Amino acid sequence: MSEDWEEANQRRLAAEVARVRVAVERLLEPDRPAEPETQRPLDGQAAAIDLVSAAFDLSPFERDVLLLVAGVELDGSFASLCARAQPELGVAAPTFSLALAALEDAHWSALSPDRPLRRWRLLDVADTGSLVAAPLRIDERVLHFLAGVQTSDERLRGITRTIEPAPLPSMHAEVAHRVASSLLSGRSVELSGGDRDARTRTVAVAAAEVELVALELRSNDIPQTAAERLSLARLLEREAVLGRSLAVLDVAEPDAEQRRAAIELVGGLASPCVVLAGEPLRGYAQPLVRIDLPPLSAPDRERLLLDALGVANGNGNGRAEVSGAAQQFRLDSASLQAAAAQLAAGNGAADDGVAESLWDALRAQARPTLDDLAQRIDAAAAWDDLVLPLPVVDTLRQIALHVRQRARVYEDWGFARRSARGLGVSALFAGPSGTGKTTAAEILARELRLDLYRIDLSAVVSKYIGETEKNLRRLFDAADEGGAILLFDEADALFGKRSEVKDSHDRYANIEVSYLLQRMEAYRGLAILTTNQRQALDPAFLRRLRFVVQFPFPDAAQRAEIWRRIFPDETPVDGLDAGRLAQLNVTGGTIRNIALSAAFFAADADEPVRMEHVLRAARTEHAKIETPLTDAEVAGWL
Repeated sequence: MSEDWEEANQRRLAAEVARVRVAVERLLEPDRPAEPETQRPLDGQAAAIDLVSAAFDLSPFERDVLLLVAGVELDGSFASLCARAQPELGVAAPTFSLALAALEDAHWSALSPDRPLRRWRLLDVADTGSLVAAPLRIDERVLHFLAGVQTSDERLRGITRTIEPAPLPSMHAEVAHRVASSLLSGRSVELSGGDRDARTRTVAVAAAEVELVALELRSNDIPQTAAERLSLARLLEREAVLGRSLAVLDVAEPDAEQRRAAIELVGGLASPCVVLAGEPLRGYAQPLVRIDLPPLSAPDRERLLLDALGVANGNGNGRAEVSGAAQQFRLDSASLQAAAAQLAAGNGAADDGVAESLWDALRAQARPTLDDLAQRIDAAAAWDDLVLPLPVVDTLRQIALHVRQRARVYEDWGFARRSARGLGVSALFAGPSGTGKTTAAEILARELRLDLYRIDLSAVVSKYIGETEKNLRRLFDAADEGGAILLFDEADALFGKRSEVKDSHDRYANIEVSYLLQRMEAYRGLAILTTNQRQALDPAFLRRLRFVVQFPFPDAAQRAEIWRRIFPDETPVDGLDAGRLAQLNVTGGTIRNIALSAAFFAADADEPVRMEHVLRAARTEHAKIETPLTDAEVAGWL
């Protein structure tokens, strides 16, 4: 609003209040002439009192009642006038009795709960037991609006926030225009799909297009009682008029009670609103316009990163590496920009050497959600740490190749457009404990520069029906953002053979396995399953795996090679005979335990690691696993 309008509005409001004041004074001085009609603001815009009267459909009497209660706040002498005009009540405030006596066109229905003054909370009636004798008070938000002061309702400030519009990718800008068109027609909208940040940004742009302010309310702040929800609905409806705002209900991950409260709040709103949801909700009293927001495509993510980083549009290394990062990390726009900001803060202006740090920054952005659901493993192992037959190593390298080139094959070469099934890279690592299955997973994570997460089956599997699928869904959705490598250790506990259906528990257990198979096929990252009992896995599940890698028990030559590599270069050794040590008929994992224990024995004796230290450690390890250490295994050690 212009300064001219503000000044003219103040004059108009003062004149209107003066007119109503004269009406009250005429109760004391009946011969006093009425106040003449007031003038409109200088620039021709409607005054605030006119806007309120038209928006809330006030009758002339209701309009004057509102001016009467406003006058007490604006004119210090108005309260004493009210007291003199109604001496029998002894109240120094306007009452409905005073309004009925002083104002023209009076009607009793003006203070009924369904009429605008009370329905829209334009004024409050004190709880004194008498409707006509109760003091009336104008709502603070309404008073500020009438005075031309731009503010917001303080009762909404703690539970709502204003969403500022920001640039959108082209595909989301088109959706924002559809939302705006529905709002212009007076229809409420449910915007689902995409990610939470994208939905929020899209509705903010849509609101700006129809010249509204997007006011977001999250589902956990919606009252659970019907009376409180009704009060909130009225405040939101009133703010839609006074603040030109749009109620935006964010119900991204509500529980059952929050979902019910959100749906009932929407049903109680008379003004258009927008519901933001991860998936469409059911149960609305009135149908909403349902609009789906597609996720950001790889080109969209690339464009956002290039703009945020200021990388040139040419074909240099910076552009190519940003493109690769955009293909790998399916993050929302806020996370992409946060990663770029983190990079800019650490490195200054971006250049063609940005990619490695950008990759790490994007990995960090993808971690928080998944860190709450699984255990992240620091992948420190390298190819030299793995001693396996060459065909097994070759298969592991093929797995890395499939993950590295999946964007080109799926997207650029069109395989993803043929079918959404089977796009994930899944592998089964089978073999005895200690043969290198987890180490191989670490090596792949380090090779691909991706995070490795071990899935805690006890946190995933639930005895409550439907909870296991819910946990798996959260897990895969979170992993999708960063393409993390998921390691289901001892997977036969979760991926076992589906049982014959004898009762409802068997039926739901089979549903869990079936759901998991579907998510494995659709997951675009790498999922690794390890098991000591390959025969225990469901055959249907095995058919859907892209790779099955058998980790054999190491033979003598392989055990000797493991012993040669097991001690770090910094560890002092003396007289260790790898051939003799290979006589121990154990796996690589057990060899590592023995080597580590031997190092501690040597360190305590302040000596290099010798055969006697290894022998002592081997005896301790065998005692732990309750297997005898034979004379043949340690022959010639000392």
